[in-house]
Amino acid sequence: MHQFINKEVEVVTSETLYRGILIEIGESEIQMQSENGWISVPMERILDIRLKD
Repeated sequence: MHQFINKEVEVVTSETLYRGILIEIGESEIQMQSENGWISVPMERILDIRLKD
């Protein structure tokens, strides 16, 4: 996942799809910058992280 830092990604959870620039990967959550502001997503909710097409 570290190869995705500072790139535009899609983060898939069981509830929603987040799009934005991946800024930081921590032990318990990731931080993203989206068009609407900062997003924190807990690691246990993440199903997939992929580069945005």
